[in-house]
Amino acid sequence: MTGGPGSGMTRLLRGGIAAAAVGLLLIYDSVDTELGGGPFVGQAAPPAAVAPTTPGPSATAAGQATPAGAPGAPALTRSKPTRLRIPQIAVDAPFTELTLDAAGQLNAPPPDDKNLVGWYRDGVTPGELGSAVVAGHVDTTKGPAVFLFLRLLTPGNKVEVSRADGTVAVFAVDSVETFAKDAFPDKKVYGKTPDAQLRLITCGGTYDKKKKDYLDNVVVFAHLESSHKA
Repeated sequence: MTGGPGSGMTRLLRGGIAAAAVGLLLIYDSVDTELGGGPFVGQAAPPAAVAPTTPGPSATAAGQATPAGAPGAPALTRSKPTRLRIPQIAVDAPFTELTLDAAGQLNAPPPDDKNLVGWYRDGVTPGELGSAVVAGHVDTTKGPAVFLFLRLLTPGNKVEVSRADGTVAVFAVDSVETFAKDAFPDKKVYGKTPDAQLRLITCGGTYDKKKKDYLDNVVVFAHLESSHKA
C-alpha cells in the first residue's frame, strides 16, 4: 500500500535486501489486490494532541541539529508534515491528513493514490514530543504502493519528514516489527514516550482473500535524531 519504487530501486537495494524485495514482489503478484479494510487496525485510537506544543527548555530552534552520537534530539514545536523521504527504500511521498472511523480506528489513505502517506491529524506531528503516526498502503488495486518495502528497513536507517514550518525532522529507525491485527499492541505503538518518536505503519503478513485484507501490520519504530532547515 505505498507508492511504487522508482527506477532507482535496483541501484538502492543490494545483496539480501534485493533478494527480499524480489520475494515481496512475488507475494504481491500472488494475491487479490482488491483490498478491503485499512492498513492499521489497533483496538484503540492513536492519542490526540492535547494542544499545540510551545517552545520550552527541551525544544530545539528551527535548523538546530543534535550533535552526532546523541541518543535523541530535543522535540520540535508543532508543525504539519508535508513530505516523507526514506532513501533506503526509495520513498518520496506527500502527506494527507487521516481521521478516525466510527469505530475509532484510523482510516487508511485514499486507495487510488499509490504514492501517498497519511498522518493522523489530531495526533502528534512528526518531531513533536510523543509518538507521531504515519501510515501508508503496501499495495492498492492499481499495484504496489508507497510502503511496499517498509519491512526491509533496518535499525539506523534514516526517515526524513519535511514540515510546514520549513524544518526537516530526521528520524533514525530503532526496530521493525510485525503484529497480528487482532492482537495489535496499542500501548506499545501509541503510548506516551519521553522524546519525539515516529511510527510508520502498513499492512503485512498473509493476505486473506475472504476478508480482502492482510492479517498483520508492519510497524517501524523510530526516534528523532536531528533537525535542520529545508
